[in-house]
Amino acid sequence: SDKIEDELEMTTVCHRPEGLEQLEAQTNFTKREIQVLYRGFKNECPSGVVNEETFKQIYAQFFPHGDASMYAHYLFNAFDTAQNGSVKFEDFVMALSILLRGTVHEKLRWTFNLYDINKDGYINKEEMMDIVKAIYDMMGKYTYPVLKEDAPRQHVEVFFQKMDKNKDGVVTLDEFIESCQEVRTKLELQGKLY
Repeated sequence: SDKIEDELEMTTVCHRPEGLEQLEAQTNFTKREIQVLYRGFKNECPSGVVNEETFKQIYAQFFPHGDASMYAHYLFNAFDTAQNGSVKFEDFVMALSILLRGTVHEKLRWTFNLYDINKDGYINKEEMMDIVKAIYDMMGKYTYPVLKEDAPRQHVEVFFQKMDKNKDGVVTLDEFIESCQEVRTKLELQGKLY
């Protein structure tokens, strides 16, 4: 039993990412940037993989005034593309590449995937409500003291009215992208987006 546990630990510890050239070809990062990212990743996750609990602990450091655990849970699921309960360096760097240097369409597709909690290809009001509540919790109750208790629900209602173009009770990827691009265009026209 101990021998099996030792072997499992060794296989976990010995996880090595794909070659630098392959990651460079698959992402919008240079080889040097990938090396720097890998060093940081290994520093936080010496085993080469991160589980949800560790991910939550790391993420919580960025939001000391709120409870980031629920949002971190949804974020972890979006990073965990294999849905196997762990995020490898490759998963991390691919997501980061999209979020930092992807096209608007790639970023919106990734965000849609984050909101689509049950991964059925649609966002319903409950899923959007769960994400919005998690964001409020993460920001902390004292960040917006003037907000009423029903503010998350009001936000979701407004979002849904704008996004659910055919009023069928769910938001598809196309509806999501179209709505977000409409908002982006309005902001550009008002000079609020550079």
